[in-house]
Amino acid sequence: MENLLATIHVAIVEDERRTREGLRELIEGSEGFLCMGAWGSMEDALASEWTTPLNVILLDLRLPGMSGIEGIPMLRKRCPGAALVVLTVYDDNDRVFRALCAGATGYLVLTPSPVTLLEGLRDAVNGGAPMSPEIPRRVVDIFRQFHPPERANYDLTPHELRLLKLLVEGHSYKTAAVQLRVSINTIAFHIQNIYGKLQVHSKSEAVARALNEDLLD
Repeated sequence: MENLLATIHVAIVEDERRTREGLRELIEGSEGFLCMGAWGSMEDALASEWTTPLNVILLDLRLPGMSGIEGIPMLRKRCPGAALVVLTVYDDNDRVFRALCAGATGYLVLTPSPVTLLEGLRDAVNGGAPMSPEIPRRVVDIFRQFHPPERANYDLTPHELRLLKLLVEGHSYKTAAVQLRVSINTIAFHIQNIYGKLQVHSKSEAVARALNEDLLD
C-alpha cells in the first residue's frame, strides 16, 4: 500500500565510518526522514533495541564478522515490516543474486546521488524495488542461466500475470495502479493473491520466481 507516513524511519549498517556518518547526516538533514540508528556491524545492529518500528534499513554487504547477505534474513525476521536496501560498491552477479534471494528489497551501487538515494528509500517503503540502472539487466542475465525442469502452473489469472509483469519491470504499487487503472488497495489485494499462489513473501522473491520459471512468456 502507498506509504502515508509523515516520517520515514531509517537505520544504517555500514562499517566504513565516513560513509556511515555521511549517510546519517544526509538522512537526518532531509525532510521526511529520521535516522534511528547507524551501526558498523551486523552484530551491533541485531543487538540494538529500538522502540519505533523501522521503515527501511540501508546496509552494506561486506561487513566485519557477519556479512550483509548473512544478516538480511535475520533483519527481516527482526523487522518484518522494514524494506532492506543494499548500498554497496559490489555489483557482481554472485552478490546481486545472493542478496536478492536472501530477501533484499533493493540494490544500489555506490554512490548514487543524494536525490537518487532518498528517492530509492521512498520507493522501497512504497512497495518498490529500487535498483541502480545496471542491476535489473544483471538479474535477467542471472536467471536466464537457470533452466527449470518444467514450467509450473500457479493458476495465475491474466490480471495477476499483468501485475506480475509490472513488478518484474520495477513498478511500485502506485505506478502499477496507474498502469492498470485501478486503486492502490486493489493492487495490494492482488499482490497478496500472487504471493500466496507463488508461495513467496516479498516482491523480490516473486520477481525471482517469475524470471526463473519463465512465468511471463
